[in-house]
Amino acid sequence: LIDTVRGKRMTNKVIAVDLDGTLLNSESKISDFTKETIKKISAKGHKVIITTGRPYRMALDFYKELELNTPMINFNGSLTHIPEKKWEFEQSLTVDKAFLLDMVQRKEEIEADFIAGEYRKKFYITNTNEEIADPKLFGIDNFKPENQFQAQLVTKNPNAILLQTHATDKYALAEEMNAFYQHELSINTWGGPLNILECGPKGVNKAFALQYLLNILNADRKDLIAFGDEHNDTEMLEFAGTGYAMKNASETLLPYADQQLELTNDQDGVAHKLTELYL
Repeated sequence: LIDTVRGKRMTNKVIAVDLDGTLLNSESKISDFTKETIKKISAKGHKVIITTGRPYRMALDFYKELELNTPMINFNGSLTHIPEKKWEFEQSLTVDKAFLLDMVQRKEEIEADFIAGEYRKKFYITNTNEEIADPKLFGIDNFKPENQFQAQLVTKNPNAILLQTHATDKYALAEEMNAFYQHELSINTWGGPLNILECGPKGVNKAFALQYLLNILNADRKDLIAFGDEHNDTEMLEFAGTGYAMKNASETLLPYADQQLELTNDQDGVAHKLTELYL
């Protein structure tokens, strides 16, 4: 696993990258330069791990574009798997469906525009009005009848609960909900200007999944580098041997980063940093 680079012994790195606001540009695309860079990094034996709050079905296309064969982390850490393969170390953690049913009952109280139960390959949403809920958040162009939430359809525990709120302060709401549910859930905010809260299993976050993965890969935390931009990247950047916050990162993330990049996600910040470090 060790090759000699510029006279230094170089161990293969595990490189955890967030998607939205980090690897993806403002149009939610991966630039050609970033694509080529990631492929070169993989060819050198480094393991690039997509580590995202996105559900699996909304991250798969990017995984394929980058021609990865590594594990992927979805739902902020509750699903660790190798896409389209059977893998003995797959870890799929879920939230008790009772929380989903309860939140739906309280949707006025939490000022929810919509609440959705997220599963690996499907989701149920309470509001299919596309003026209010953007189908693109779920990786589709239009909602279909089978996406409509009905309590009797919820027979299995979801990987995550996603909700959009019109509360003025999403961070305050996340804290209130955490207290209300007695810290039995892991409640995170993402979506930049969109007021999105994601509720996952207690104690689960991106760092939790990366710790699990490092154990399987028999890799050391000091060889983990991570890139992120949002509140849901705090644990990951703090946990990584080196954590990089994007130039466009949320202020809340900066205290957890070892370094802030000089470039944004629209300037291929991740790719330029990886080129400087390893190419």
